[in-house]
Amino acid sequence: MNVLIYDTEEQIGIAAGNYMCGQVLAKPNSVLGLATGSTPLKPYNHMIRLYEQGAVDFSKVTTFNLDEYCKLDVEDKNSYHSFMHENLFVQALLGDPAFLLFDEPTVGLDPEERIHFLDGNAADLEAECKRYEESIRAAGGIDIQLLGIGSNGHIAFNEPSDSFQRWTHVVSLKESTIQDNSRFFNTIEEVPTQALTMGIGSIMQAKRILIIALGEHKAKAIKQVISCNVTP
Repeated sequence: MNVLIYDTEEQIGIAAGNYMCGQVLAKPNSVLGLATGSTPLKPYNHMIRLYEQGAVDFSKVTTFNLDEYCKLDVEDKNSYHSFMHENLFVQALLGDPAFLLFDEPTVGLDPEERIHFLDGNAADLEAECKRYEESIRAAGGIDIQLLGIGSNGHIAFNEPSDSFQRWTHVVSLKESTIQDNSRFFNTIEEVPTQALTMGIGSIMQAKRILIIALGEHKAKAIKQVISCNVTP
């Protein structure tokens, strides 16, 4: 484990963006595992900046997102599908911020062939989880997984539990996570209470993992990670 400490979020964004792009430069057809939320925003901004400067080519990259809310329209501004298109994949927004131009990827990715999301509105959620795992395996596995960490220690939507959930699964969100995510919604009642998420096993299959923590409220969780006192 290599632990790096920075003074500002801007520094972290540059360092993490460089690290992700370094993976792509070393292996142009890399499979990237991507996260959502406020933590990866500056890394994504830096990745876009490097792409626009011609320093990196994402055209052969494949991506898999960590998680997605259940029962939330993909065009809702709070869906992770919309988040990724707005903050990494899409070059332009038209009018209403909730309306996304899905056919112009910022970093040159083919949205049909190379961008993968969990479908939180699938009729059979268990089958959707199995489909996603099979898609990751078919792509050759994830080369580098970008992660944030919740204030209660969760990664992706793997909430504190009695045991590790190994593969992609349906999860009921803890009250602390709903509270954390309510800042993105108009009211806490609008926050979905279930999500689909890669499991701990899915995440740990990645060849490399980059985890970012911002702020004092993440300190307790990170202390546990650094001390290797990791529990479900």
